[in-house]
Amino acid sequence: MSIDYAILGILSYKSLTGYDIKKIIQDSTFMYWSANNNQIYKSLVGLHREGYVTSEVHYQEGSPSKKIYSITKDGLDELKKWVLSSPEPPEIKKTFLIQLAWADQLNVKELYDLLSNYENEIRMQLLMQQEKKLRGVFSPGRTPREIFLWDMIYDNIISSYKNELDWIQRLRREMHISNEKEQNRMNYKVIERGNKKYIECASAETQLNTEQDAIDLIGACFENNTNLLMLHDEALSDDFFKVKTGLAGKVLQKFVNYHVKVAAIITNEQEIKGRFKEVLNESNKGNDFRAFRNVEEAENWLLNLGSV
Repeated sequence: MSIDYAILGILSYKSLTGYDIKKIIQDSTFMYWSANNNQIYKSLVGLHREGYVTSEVHYQEGSPSKKIYSITKDGLDELKKWVLSSPEPPEIKKTFLIQLAWADQLNVKELYDLLSNYENEIRMQLLMQQEKKLRGVFSPGRTPREIFLWDMIYDNIISSYKNELDWIQRLRREMHISNEKEQNRMNYKVIERGNKKYIECASAETQLNTEQDAIDLIGACFENNTNLLMLHDEALSDDFFKVKTGLAGKVLQKFVNYHVKVAAIITNEQEIKGRFKEVLNESNKGNDFRAFRNVEEAENWLLNLGSV
């Protein structure tokens, strides 16, 4: 859309100077041109040449003269012709979306700062638009219908900022949840030996502490098309070794239910004692879960079991 039609629309309200037109456009949200002097006066010259506007110089004592522009009948006809033309689809021009598209290179804090700054900017713009509506910045208000139409224009702008605010808040919330899940995920790697492979979990940073942790490891096995899992004792929480917590029993049952074979490497003698030792002795009789002293023994047992 050309700025010419915005100028014709403004002049259909009342005659104004080029400066007054520029100020109205600059104060408006939906008349989105930069509205510098060159742009305004270049359009006015063109509109004058087409016979859509006239100009008259007003002389003032003690002040510079002013050139007042008025719309002509041809100008009103041209404006109406444009208003009746097929509306253009809304443009999506948000620099932030381009920033966001390449934001994966940022660390967590940098990304959160970017989202937070954008949210603050949207909040400020929303308050500004709500204030503009209250003040009625350049709202002709010649008829009840025109008042209603201009109110709806501001409602459209305000709702856009509200939707943007809801969206950025949802983005921050869901990214936070995703980061939490990522941080709580047990670290593992896929080990391949010839045509066989298994999942090895040796992380001490995030230990197996819940049934959900076991399900995550089972999921990792399925994702990598294997049912073989090696667990180092560093990846097992203290509660796993305490039979009274019931964690070991629940976790081992999950592995059995999903047919995942587990080799645990337990090198700390202090961990193998009491009732937990009894659990290990019983488990070592079967082919679902066994404890070993080193990686070589554990890997040999796993690979000889075969895989899914």
